[in-house]
Amino acid sequence: MTALKLENVNKFFGSVHVLKDINLTVEEGEFVVFVGPSGCGKSTLLRVIAGLEDASSGTVTIGDDVVNAVPPAKRGIAMVFQSYALYPHLTVKDNMGLGLKQEGQPRAVVEERVSKASKMLDLEEYATRRPAELSGGQRQRVAIGRAIVRDPKLFLFDEPLSNLDAALRMNTRVEIAELHRTLSASMIYVTHDQIEAMTLADRIVVLRDGRVEQVGTPMELYNNPANRFVASFLGSPSMNFLERSVPGVPDGQTIGIRPEHLRLAQSGRISGMVTHVERLGGDTNLLVNTDQGETVTVRLFGQDPTEVGDVVRLEFAADDAFYFNEAQERIFEAAA
Repeated sequence: MTALKLENVNKFFGSVHVLKDINLTVEEGEFVVFVGPSGCGKSTLLRVIAGLEDASSGTVTIGDDVVNAVPPAKRGIAMVFQSYALYPHLTVKDNMGLGLKQEGQPRAVVEERVSKASKMLDLEEYATRRPAELSGGQRQRVAIGRAIVRDPKLFLFDEPLSNLDAALRMNTRVEIAELHRTLSASMIYVTHDQIEAMTLADRIVVLRDGRVEQVGTPMELYNNPANRFVASFLGSPSMNFLERSVPGVPDGQTIGIRPEHLRLAQSGRISGMVTHVERLGGDTNLLVNTDQGETVTVRLFGQDPTEVGDVVRLEFAADDAFYFNEAQERIFEAAA
């Protein structure tokens, strides 16, 4: 069964065309992540799905129902915001159950659903606390719990981890992934963080300037990007793009090489000087200024003794190279 279908969805704010002919199908139980830089339209698209913004044209279908004219409360969705959006005067328990009470659900149903969600999210001991007495991660779990109790057709997450520090982001990311496995629920998740996208998604939707650039599983997009934008956006450190440093690359073409695919080699095709070294324990990252004035990042697995100022040569396997034309589209014939 299809959880969500978008057909030729457009959104204008005045004369500004924000969403451009969006077509997408999300299957039931699928975890889909919208990713892209600030201003690409990902949050606007989520708000159109939620009904917080009207589509200027096109069709939004949730389950079996076209919902363009349906208000947010009737769409069968639950949304988790970046800002938590908790009522400060209510306890954890009351925050989670408020939506059900407003729907007129029986008290026994409210108690059962809140208790179940609290147990799932390890919030039972905080049931009588108010938001001010909770950490950022706990508040976000309360916001997620408030969504769970509604038993929606579709969960919508709008950059829910942006306000958390690095350690909490990782822990909460794991919790959201476990939650998806437990509930087998349909989820759409908006983020600008490609690590979140890669680690959470069944499929990723890469957006740029209001358009869908590519849709696929994390590894499909990583291993087979459709264009330079997708290639550069997914991967950390990001892909290297070289025009002059690799012999034999035709004019107008760019070669892309991921940092982990470069290796130190005495007869390597790329020559340059190390300008910066990052020793991360398990990995070592080198920043190399090539003889042709381009900069590349090299990711070496393990600890490496290379120092700033060393002159190195780099090599890569032919199968690990990506080629792009002047329009930044992927081309598949080897240029070097």
